[in-house]
Amino acid sequence: MGVTVSAELRITLAGAERVVAAGTTAGDALEADGRAVVAARVNGELRDLYHQVADGDVVEPVEVGSPDGRAIVRHSTAHVMAQAVQELFPEAKLGIGPPVENGFYYDFDVKQPFQPDDLKRVEKRMREIVKQGQTFQRRPVTDEQAREELAAEPYKLELIGLKGGADAEESVEVGGGQLTIYDNLDPKDGSLCWKDLCRGPHVPSTRSIPAFKLMRSGGAYWRGSEKNPQLQRIYGTAWESREKQDEYLHLLEEAEKRDHRKLGAELDLYSFPPELGSGLPVFHPKGGIIRKQMEDYMRQRQLEAGYEFVNTPHLTKSSLFETSGHLPWYGEDMFPAFELDGTEYRVKPMNCPMHNLIYRARGRSYRELPLRLSEFGSVYRYEKSGVVHGLTRVRGMTQDDSHIYTTREQMTDEIKSLLNFVLSVLRDFGLDEFYLELSTRDDSDKFIGEQADWDEATQALRQTAEESGLTLVDDPGGAAFYGPKISVQAKDAIGRTWQLSTIQLDLNQPKRFGLEYQAADGSRQTPVMIHRALFGSIERFLGVLVEHYAGAFPAWLAPVQVVGIPIAEAHAPYLHDVAKKLKAHGIRVEVDSSDDRMQKKIRNAQKQKVPFMLLAGDDDIAAGAVSFRFRSGEQKNGVPVDEAVAEIIDAVERRVQV
Repeated sequence: MGVTVSAELRITLAGAERVVAAGTTAGDALEADGRAVVAARVNGELRDLYHQVADGDVVEPVEVGSPDGRAIVRHSTAHVMAQAVQELFPEAKLGIGPPVENGFYYDFDVKQPFQPDDLKRVEKRMREIVKQGQTFQRRPVTDEQAREELAAEPYKLELIGLKGGADAEESVEVGGGQLTIYDNLDPKDGSLCWKDLCRGPHVPSTRSIPAFKLMRSGGAYWRGSEKNPQLQRIYGTAWESREKQDEYLHLLEEAEKRDHRKLGAELDLYSFPPELGSGLPVFHPKGGIIRKQMEDYMRQRQLEAGYEFVNTPHLTKSSLFETSGHLPWYGEDMFPAFELDGTEYRVKPMNCPMHNLIYRARGRSYRELPLRLSEFGSVYRYEKSGVVHGLTRVRGMTQDDSHIYTTREQMTDEIKSLLNFVLSVLRDFGLDEFYLELSTRDDSDKFIGEQADWDEATQALRQTAEESGLTLVDDPGGAAFYGPKISVQAKDAIGRTWQLSTIQLDLNQPKRFGLEYQAADGSRQTPVMIHRALFGSIERFLGVLVEHYAGAFPAWLAPVQVVGIPIAEAHAPYLHDVAKKLKAHGIRVEVDSSDDRMQKKIRNAQKQKVPFMLLAGDDDIAAGAVSFRFRSGEQKNGVPVDEAVAEIIDAVERRVQV
């Protein structure tokens, strides 16, 4: 890869100093073949393997299976896809093509939407390009040169004008400072095959792309704005090996089976009537049972932890959100205002401003603190139609919202206690693998308040997170506009990560609302406010649970916990008597008295994922017993009725999965 000359350079490689010739590339220094190592990190910056090192450089390998390595492979694959599209559809104009989680995409302006057969043709051409082994060559250009070379690409020309101020995805194309174009060159004669505006880095050759697959296509507005043209986006996935890609595709298959929208319909839990509008679900009786169990559990846990329950209305004067600071910083996520009696009103997107009014309704003493207010409050947020998704992204939701008011001296202990409370609740719902994310402020102007307050709040959260023993990941710039937050990230049964509970520390809203308490010395002090959403929203949390359990809820949450299945019609009265015993203990039980044959009744109960089935025939009745069948298909025969009842009650009370 390199050019050998007489001058020597000293670089650091694998922690040791090494002497190399001037003109040596990062690839030469690393002895990389572009397969196991696809790029280099030079002085902390990602670079192509063709990048020439300088005296004093610290050079590290970027392995193909590392997060950076995967992103580079995916970005390079997006370029290959764009090249294939423009070869097959010469009129296609280029948008952007960044790597994303688990894959990549590229946007195109084309006359007609892509069809499944089009994607097959594109993928076939991509494989030919990969096999050809075209090289990625980085070339710095001026703005004028870029405009001249890309004169036929209107969207690229727009990005050139945005240089240095582009969004994260756009910056993959243009970056900041010097513009660069990547040429795809024929390995035989070095002729140009294709080119794109891009900051890189890329793999050295298309042969360095081990595995990829195109997944689907759909519409996407240019730069995410509905005011802009709608482009066609092709999504793909790419991995460091076919084995890893196969694992991912298998995960997608499993995720599809667990899709809460599909299972919600099959289990008759909830639906999304188009007559109501996007993102506004309704819960059917069985879904209502699960919601009630969730709420009852949380109410009891919170009562035990010293919370007090409040209720607030669904709408308010808009001025309330001016006071809280939400309207300037959160206004785009609110539903539009409407006028009533000459005053502007809004449906509420959050509960905290109203809880502040409850706190402020009378004088408060330090003896009342911590004051823990809680509400299952319905809120409404104007999510864009493109991101609304089943229960996990809705426009109308119920938050298990709490706001805790403490003194500064109580703040740290309260946060520690609160994090332990949150984790214990999540474990009761069957989630037990976590890490924490600490979202802090950056230099953006979207954050309010004094830096000293932010520093104090951030340090309190960081200390709590670090003492928890869980992995902590920093999220600079991800804080709420009023304060930093800890988010609990939980893994589900198939290894996907969901952001669930949040704890936000707010030293700003209490000041904006003039909240005070009388301290022990008689002075008036401003309380600290802690925002806590444990489920986040009941809707989203339920969607996560449906997918985590694949609809097979633990007995305590299952809408129907037991189904009695008579072998013949004559055995039904006996099972109704058994059902009465179970109902006396609050067990949700049904007896299937339909005309279906016994085997079909069993299949129906299995499809509905009922935890327990109790079967009874002549021998069972004679022995005062039942045949005890579990959801797994395991069966115990001749179980005395009282013993069967006790086992079911025990499983429900201990919240175990069966």
